[in-house]
Amino acid sequence: MISDQKLIRVDKSWTLLLDRDGVINVRLLDDYVKSVEEFTFIQGVPESLGLFSKIFGRILVFTNQQGIGKGLMTENDLTKIHHKMLKTINNQGGEIDAIYFCPHLKEEHCDCRKPNILSLQKAKNDFPEIDFSKSIMVGDTKNDIIFGKKVGAITVMIDNKENIEANYTIDSLPKLLDLVKYNL
Repeated sequence: MISDQKLIRVDKSWTLLLDRDGVINVRLLDDYVKSVEEFTFIQGVPESLGLFSKIFGRILVFTNQQGIGKGLMTENDLTKIHHKMLKTINNQGGEIDAIYFCPHLKEEHCDCRKPNILSLQKAKNDFPEIDFSKSIMVGDTKNDIIFGKKVGAITVMIDNKENIEANYTIDSLPKLLDLVKYNL
């Protein structure tokens, strides 16, 4: 258990920034979630997002989806996956305010692919009240952590097998509840 002094004190002025694959849903090994049938929530995530929606002012998802660029899926497939994801989260009392995705190949070096921050700039335009210094970025890859660090967010790494230097490391998104201090 983390001491009370090391807890992140959050309220409705804070924003939760999330990667998708490996944070919200099970990451497929050497593959992409290309259809609704392949999308599986990580245990406890929909319920925890219901509680996070009461704690944080905004919850935003940022996801690289180069399966689209590779022609393995379409943007319509991704929309269907996200519709299923949002419906389940909403049924648990949770709300995702926006999902930002990059459909480009890694080799294209586009500005919207994490760890580049064009999608964070778009989020700031969409939600001007966001203060990235009062944000927590949760991811499971080096690029997710770099992405968060570029804007001064607190970074949380899930299952840190790559030994990336994040502010905190947890086993799964529901464990974020052990890191934050909040009043409901």
